[in-house]
Amino acid sequence: MTRQEILSELKKVIAPYTTNKEMLAGIDDQTDLIKDLKINSANLVDIIIDAEAKYDIEIDYDSADKMVNVGTCIDVISEKLSEKI
Repeated sequence: MTRQEILSELKKVIAPYTTNKEMLAGIDDQTDLIKDLKINSANLVDIIIDAEAKYDIEIDYDSADKMVNVGTCIDVISEKLSEKI
């Protein structure tokens, strides 16, 4: 999967957890999930769980801890997908 494909799918995963739909439409690698999208830490856990289900991967605690902006989310998902091959 390309970064763009992961980003496209990740938007769908994030959408239910943010009220800032305008910001969601223009997210990029630098978009901070908490500061920019106003996602609280409990919902951040939900996003990680949803991403695991969506991509059929397992995200360990250390990797989840890095997932604070869109770029690192894509990096972690990409890394976990490549481990499955």
